[in-house]
Amino acid sequence: MAITDWAVEDRPREKLLAKGAEALTDAELLAIFLRTGIKGKTAVDLARELLDNSGGLSPLLSADEKQFCQNKGLGQAKYVQLQAVVEMSRRYLQEKMQRGDAIKNVNDVKNYLQARLHNYPFEVFACLFLDNKHRVITYEELFRGTIDSASVHPREVVRQVLEHNAAAVVLAHNHPSGVAEPSHSDTHITQKLKQALAIIDVRLLDHFIIGDEIVSFAERGLI
Repeated sequence: MAITDWAVEDRPREKLLAKGAEALTDAELLAIFLRTGIKGKTAVDLARELLDNSGGLSPLLSADEKQFCQNKGLGQAKYVQLQAVVEMSRRYLQEKMQRGDAIKNVNDVKNYLQARLHNYPFEVFACLFLDNKHRVITYEELFRGTIDSASVHPREVVRQVLEHNAAAVVLAHNHPSGVAEPSHSDTHITQKLKQALAIIDVRLLDHFIIGDEIVSFAERGLI
């Protein structure tokens, strides 16, 4: 059955207009991007198949051109279009976190950090520096490691805090495996940094681990 034969409220485009983009599944959103299906498959069927083959939306968006174009129904033109969409999303989130803007919504921070960190094949440790009104000063990636771990040096974090005259800090790093559960070393370095920052009267607001999901130390009661 073609999508045009579906009930109006079940068609992805009409559903988006009626209920908003957040009401759509990953497959429905991808189907709108694909626009058309292939012989024997609607755009939604094709989208579901692509997501199943890729292991989800994040791996599909992160695939390189060769991997992406191996999927039936996808080619270089679609790859270019999708990369443009991903980059626009990243820039949109970056604009929401511009210098001088106060953080009002923790989800904005999560989305921004995920856009910045989730594609790396190795661990990256980053800091979001804030002033005393929690306005963004800058975002910096300070340490890079192997696919298993990153060496984080509290002295360098403190040096950057002083250089930016920050009053508060949000920490973040990615887990390339996709498993965002904090390790013992993650908890240990977070406490070391909290103690080091407290000496110079700087607040550690949170530490986010970016994987297939996002884990907040503050929400877990680990800070």
